[in-house]
Amino acid sequence: MCLAVPMEIIAIDADGTGTVALDAVRFKVGLILVEDPQIGEYVLVHAGYAIEKLDTAEADARLALFRTLAEIHHAQTGSEVTLVAPPRYSGGET
Repeated sequence: MCLAVPMEIIAIDADGTGTVALDAVRFKVGLILVEDPQIGEYVLVHAGYAIEKLDTAEADARLALFRTLAEIHHAQTGSEVTLVAPPRYSGGET
């Protein structure tokens, strides 16, 4: 299952793409679906595109929820959960 993951915009390129980060993970994503993206803002990333802006409190709340769900899954199954997987952005290298 794929979920949109909150990530912080850390760089914006002139071609409508940018780099987003979560912890030590960084990806190049399309930013064309969000209005006026800015460095330091949080966006939901799905399939290689930022699809929605989030304020910091909402991004933190969603990330905390995902981490809690991953911990519960690990406790019940013994298997690890990866919060961020490589996006499917096809406009350039990720």
